[in-house]
Amino acid sequence: MKILLFGKNGQVGWELQRSLAPLGELVPLGRNSQDMCGDFTDLEGLAKTVRAVAPDVIVNAAAHTAVDKAESEPELARSINALAPGVLAEEADKLGAWLVHYSTDYVFDGSGDKPWLETDATGPLGVYGSTKLEGEQLIQQSGCKHMIFRTSWVYGARGGNFAKTMLRLASERDSLNVISDQFGAPTGADLLADVTAHAIRSARQRPELSGLYHLAAAGVTSWHGYASFVIDFARQTGIPLKVAADAIKPIPTSSYPTPARRPLNSRMDTAKLQQSFDLRLPKWKIGVARMLIEVLEKS
Repeated sequence: MKILLFGKNGQVGWELQRSLAPLGELVPLGRNSQDMCGDFTDLEGLAKTVRAVAPDVIVNAAAHTAVDKAESEPELARSINALAPGVLAEEADKLGAWLVHYSTDYVFDGSGDKPWLETDATGPLGVYGSTKLEGEQLIQQSGCKHMIFRTSWVYGARGGNFAKTMLRLASERDSLNVISDQFGAPTGADLLADVTAHAIRSARQRPELSGLYHLAAAGVTSWHGYASFVIDFARQTGIPLKVAADAIKPIPTSSYPTPARRPLNSRMDTAKLQQSFDLRLPKWKIGVARMLIEVLEKS
């Protein structure tokens, strides 16, 4: 099996290089790759790359994920999040290849408190969500064999993440204000990568698995709950922190305005994925604890 991976240097792409390597020949590309085009603003270049490699599977981990910045550069976000995946889908269909693509809870409006189903009506609140939704639709319309994994609150040990920011602030400040009315499940890039590898092996044998899936760690928390867990974990491991345990204060989203609106409810119902691929998704705290151990050992 030959696998063409786009976005190799991102958090998910980095983990995918590890998880996909045992499946076959892996061709990983980043935006600035020299030999072939991995630039999602060069749509013709992307198409030529797919034709040249002629993969059995295309995995797209590239995306414009700067949610606030997308509001001021909608055309760039659309090229990367929608038009480029559409091109990959068209080329995959011509080759008879599979396309694996990642989407987001931001395709929903964040209302209510029930976990979102794949069949629920979408209603993105901003440019990021709307361009990711268009990307999904273009893939579905292409007719190619595909797996679209909608996920949320993605983190990785490599690069910046929310937990690292909280630990830095907790070492510098006496108190912290953290949003408490947005709910979701922190989901590790390593979990996304491992599930992807498993799903590819399954789908190659069962084409009927083509479709849209929700993929996130089990359980639910708020950003305040996430921060509290991270800081408490670090304190228990002996990391010196300035902030007191009772000085992590919950605040509403309205107290922290941003250019792009955030969904309040990012809960994802993952029953379809777990049943289709015979998987059990771990609790979010397990993955975050593993990531923290890795991060704290390096600090």
